[in-house]
Amino acid sequence: MIKNQNIANFHVVSQVEGNIVSDMDGEKVMLSIHNGKYYNLGEIGGDIWDSIKEPITLEDLVTKLQAQYDVEKAECEEHVITFLSQLIDEGLVHVEGKS
Repeated sequence: MIKNQNIANFHVVSQVEGNIVSDMDGEKVMLSIHNGKYYNLGEIGGDIWDSIKEPITLEDLVTKLQAQYDVEKAECEEHVITFLSQLIDEGLVHVEGKS
Protein backbone atom coordinates (compact mmCIF):
# COMPACT_ATOMS: atom_id res chain seq x y z
CA MET A 1 0.00 0.00 0.00
CA ILE A 2 1.34 3.41 -0.98
CA LYS A 3 0.58 6.06 1.61
CA ASN A 4 2.28 8.98 -0.12
CA GLN A 5 0.82 8.91 -3.61
CA ASN A 6 -0.27 12.56 -3.36
CA ILE A 7 3.12 14.00 -4.23
CA ALA A 8 2.68 17.08 -6.40
CA ASN A 9 5.04 18.70 -8.91
CA PHE A 10 5.87 21.54 -6.51
CA HIS A 11 6.87 19.26 -3.62
CA VAL A 12 10.59 19.19 -2.88
CA VAL A 13 12.14 15.76 -2.30
CA SER A 14 15.52 14.91 -0.85
CA GLN A 15 17.45 12.00 0.64
CA VAL A 16 17.21 11.28 4.33
CA GLU A 17 20.70 11.02 5.85
CA GLY A 18 22.00 7.78 7.31
CA ASN A 19 22.24 5.50 4.28
CA ILE A 20 25.25 3.75 2.81
CA VAL A 21 25.05 3.51 -0.98
CA SER A 22 27.30 1.51 -3.32
CA ASP A 23 27.43 0.83 -7.04
CA MET A 24 27.25 -2.84 -7.99
CA ASP A 25 27.40 -3.70 -11.69
CA GLY A 26 25.70 -0.45 -12.73
CA GLU A 27 22.98 -0.64 -10.09
CA LYS A 28 22.80 1.16 -6.75
CA VAL A 29 22.34 -0.79 -3.55
CA MET A 30 21.74 0.87 -0.22
CA LEU A 31 21.85 -0.01 3.45
CA SER A 32 19.67 2.05 5.76
CA ILE A 33 21.47 2.68 9.03
CA HIS A 34 18.13 3.51 10.67
CA ASN A 35 16.27 0.29 9.92
CA GLY A 36 19.08 -2.11 8.98
CA LYS A 37 17.45 -3.00 5.65
CA TYR A 38 19.16 -3.39 2.28
CA TYR A 39 17.58 -1.95 -0.87
CA ASN A 40 18.41 -2.55 -4.53
CA LEU A 41 17.56 0.73 -6.23
CA GLY A 42 18.44 -0.53 -9.70
CA GLU A 43 19.94 1.64 -12.43
CA ILE A 44 17.13 4.17 -12.88
CA GLY A 45 16.33 4.17 -9.18
CA GLY A 46 20.01 4.91 -8.60
CA ASP A 47 19.77 7.88 -10.97
CA ILE A 48 16.74 9.14 -9.06
CA TRP A 49 18.59 8.66 -5.76
CA ASP A 50 21.59 10.61 -7.06
CA SER A 51 19.27 13.37 -8.32
CA ILE A 52 17.69 13.88 -4.89
CA LYS A 53 20.99 14.21 -3.05
CA GLU A 54 20.17 17.93 -2.97
CA PRO A 55 16.53 19.01 -2.57
CA ILE A 56 14.71 19.10 -5.93
CA THR A 57 11.10 19.58 -6.95
CA LEU A 58 9.28 16.61 -8.41
CA GLU A 59 8.77 18.60 -11.62
CA ASP A 60 12.50 19.31 -12.01
CA LEU A 61 13.32 15.68 -11.25
CA VAL A 62 10.93 14.44 -13.95
CA THR A 63 12.35 16.96 -16.45
CA LYS A 64 15.88 15.80 -15.65
CA LEU A 65 14.96 12.13 -16.12
CA GLN A 66 13.15 12.87 -19.39
CA ALA A 67 16.37 14.40 -20.69
CA GLN A 68 18.24 11.18 -19.80
CA TYR A 69 15.67 8.62 -20.91
CA ASP A 70 13.27 8.47 -23.85
CA VAL A 71 10.02 8.55 -21.87
CA GLU A 72 6.77 10.50 -21.99
CA LYS A 73 6.21 13.00 -19.17
CA ALA A 74 3.05 11.30 -17.79
CA GLU A 75 4.70 7.88 -17.71
CA CYS A 76 7.86 9.29 -16.12
CA GLU A 77 5.84 11.11 -13.44
CA GLU A 78 3.87 7.96 -12.65
CA HIS A 79 6.98 5.81 -12.24
CA VAL A 80 8.89 8.45 -10.26
CA ILE A 81 5.97 9.03 -7.88
CA THR A 82 5.55 5.28 -7.33
CA PHE A 83 9.29 4.85 -6.66
CA LEU A 84 9.52 7.88 -4.37
CA SER A 85 6.38 6.81 -2.49
CA GLN A 86 8.01 3.48 -1.69
CA LEU A 87 11.14 5.27 -0.44
CA ILE A 88 9.02 7.69 1.60
CA ASP A 89 7.13 4.79 3.18
CA GLU A 90 10.50 3.28 4.18
CA GLY A 91 11.64 6.59 5.69
CA LEU A 92 14.41 7.10 3.11
CA VAL A 93 13.15 10.30 1.45
CA HIS A 94 11.96 13.60 2.90
CA VAL A 95 9.18 15.64 1.21
CA GLU A 96 8.83 19.39 1.79
CA GLY A 97 5.74 21.40 0.95
CA LYS A 98 3.33 18.58 1.73
CA SER A 99 0.60 19.43 4.19
